[in-house]
Formats: sequence, structure tokens, C-alpha cells
Amino acid sequence: MAFDPKTYPRDMIGYGGDPPNPNWPNGAKIAVQFVVNYEEGGENNILHGDTASEAFLSEIVGAAAWPDQRHMNMESIYEYGSRAGVWRLLDLFSTRSLPVTVFGVATALEKNPAAVEAMKAAGWEMATHGLKWIDYKDHAYEDERADLERAIALHDKVVGAPPSGLYQGRSSVNTLDIAMELDCFNWLADAYADDLPYWVEGRGKEGQGKRHLIVPYTLDANDMRFATPQGFNAGDQFFAYLRDTFDQLLEEGRSGSPKMMSVGLHCRLVGRPGRARALARFLDHVGAHLDAWVATRADIATHWRTHHA
Repeated sequence: MAFDPKTYPRDMIGYGGDPPNPNWPNGAKIAVQFVVNYEEGGENNILHGDTASEAFLSEIVGAAAWPDQRHMNMESIYEYGSRAGVWRLLDLFSTRSLPVTVFGVATALEKNPAAVEAMKAAGWEMATHGLKWIDYKDHAYEDERADLERAIALHDKVVGAPPSGLYQGRSSVNTLDIAMELDCFNWLADAYADDLPYWVEGRGKEGQGKRHLIVPYTLDANDMRFATPQGFNAGDQFFAYLRDTFDQLLEEGRSGSPKMMSVGLHCRLVGRPGRARALARFLDHVGAHLDAWVATRADIATHWRTHHA
């Protein structure tokens, strides 16, 4: 197929060599954003009406889904996140008064109201991670939209307020258009394309063109790499990668080009003691720099809408 820049649907250029100065609050040279993915209880499981057990992001690297069977080891690994890991993360961030954004799977939040109340009490931003933590690549448009509508309603019921933003995660080619049509999110995060927020165009509620704000996420500065081949196998590796990412972006910011750093966390992964220790070291490293702004995604989105509309 011949390349036609007028019809090619991808943006390969972005800000190019001249990104905007975000002018972060108080002259900050980097914005740091921590995400806690709350998925435990929303994963694939025949108890949830799925056809097989979960096979993704656990201590069992390379696990296979078990059709029509429960995987008791997998289930208990996920249960660690909701029973122990989430509380360790709440303590790590609360004792340092650092803000967090939650990507909450609605059916997972529903199963742990005590954790939801603790997150709210800590002031954590509550965004949605969809209805269930499943892969949507083969779902019909109408089915994915129906699930997202149910996720919003259930999130509102469980949390007491609608979700601030969306990260579907295991998304489809339709996810962005569906989110734009629903037109109820302050920001979207199903992209990894930049170190700064950016605007995209797509469908509106009535089908017209609409601009929406992308606050991109990360899969590299992410504890999920403890659960993938060629990933982190020790806390020191995780800490070193986060530190080097932070230090590089901070250096760029001090040279006149501030950026944003996202950090992705999972209760069942970094919530384990040995990994939590590495996370704590990184939180203290960030806290030692007065020109770092630690913010929620809502904070960043509000700033971008105000200064870069």
C-alpha cells in the first residue's frame, strides 16, 4: 500500500524537535505521575464468566490460560495484591504524602470496598481501568462500548463518583473512539507515544470531530517487567531504571525542555516486600529534588487544558 500522508491514520511526528515547554507549576523541571493499577478480582476467571483462567502479569512468567478451569495458584497470586500489596502501597505513599492515580478495574474495586475507602481517604485519584481486565482486541465495537458504559456506572456506584479518566489497557482499535463518543473523561491514557500530554481528534458524542487530551502512560517504567521475559528480576534493577529515567528527564527539564514521567505499579507485583523496598528508595529519590512536581493525572490534565488548550 502506497503511503499517503493525508490519509495515514498515525502521527509519526508529534512535537518533533521542538516540544512545548509545559511550564509546570512552581517552575518544576519534571512532572512525576504514579499509577497504581487495581486489577485483582477483575482478571480472567471462569468465576467471572470468562472461558479460561488468567495468564498475564503474575509470578508465573509464561503461564498459559486454562480453558474451563480455575487456576488456584494464579488466583492466590492475584489475591495477594488485594489482601496485602495494596495496603503496603497505601502506606508507602501516604507516609510520604505523595499523590497517586488509580487505574481501577470496576469489578475488582467492587470486591474490596475497604481498599476503595482507604484509597479515597488517602486522596488518590480514581480513574477507570475498564469493566474487567480482559483483552478487547477481538471485541465488537458495540460490545466494548457496552462494557465501558457498565464500567462507568459500576465505578460511580462503588467509588461514589464517576471516573476521572480512562485506561482500558488491553485495548482495541475502537477504544479511543468509544471513549470520545461517551465524552465523559477528563483524560485518556491508552497511548505510550510521548513524554508530554497531547491532543488527538476523533469522534464526538454525535459523531462529529472532537479533540481529546491524551496523558500518555508507560510500559517501561513499570513493575509489569517483573512478570515478563527479559524484564526486571531484582529490586535494584527496578530502582536503577526508574532513577535513570527520572534523572535523564530532570536533566532535560533543567536544560529548558521539561517532560512528564509516568510510573506504573501493580499491587500483586511491587506490593511484594522486596520490590516495595526498591519503590520506597525511588520515592525518596524523587522527594529529594525540589524541582520535581509529583502530581495526579487529573492535576496534569487540568494544567495542560489551562496552559496548552
